[in-house]
Amino acid sequence: MKEIEKLQVGAYYRMDDAEIAEIQNKAIALCQKIDTVSILDHSIREQLFRKLFGSVGKNPSIKPGFRCDLGVNIHIGDNFLTNYNVMILDMATVTIGDNVWIGPNTGIFAVSHPMEAVGRQEMLAIAKPVTIGDSVWIGGNVTVLMGVTIGKNAVIGAGTIVTCDVPENAVVVGNPARVVKYIENK
Repeated sequence: MKEIEKLQVGAYYRMDDAEIAEIQNKAIALCQKIDTVSILDHSIREQLFRKLFGSVGKNPSIKPGFRCDLGVNIHIGDNFLTNYNVMILDMATVTIGDNVWIGPNTGIFAVSHPMEAVGRQEMLAIAKPVTIGDSVWIGGNVTVLMGVTIGKNAVIGAGTIVTCDVPENAVVVGNPARVVKYIENK
């Protein structure tokens, strides 16, 4: 099995694989190109994000400093908004619903590495999808780890580290994230 096939089925893969690196380098170059375009050139920036991402809904608004691994595994809905310096490591699919806001310096990491040193020495990684429902607000400096699903209307407090699924309408804070209340969304 090729390394990219291992990646796609959620098995450990070698992160120094040439085929994977080629896709990653294209995404890195496109992110760098996007950073050279004025924030006032909305249509050009949107065209470049549509080229970078797997799919893009209506009215995306992505502030400067955005970074990703592959780009093609990112799927965003309508009215997607990020603040500055958002990073999505999309070695697995990252699906983001409509009306999602992401605060500055937030990282969504759909990839990880072995706990055992020998696995890291062998350059292994593993990726699991991340899913974010509609109308989610993710505060600044949040970390979302691989395999997590965040339910619709959830609020993730600033500085939170999300290690497991978040229910719909929940407000979560802390490290690790814990539910502090539920919001009535009528």
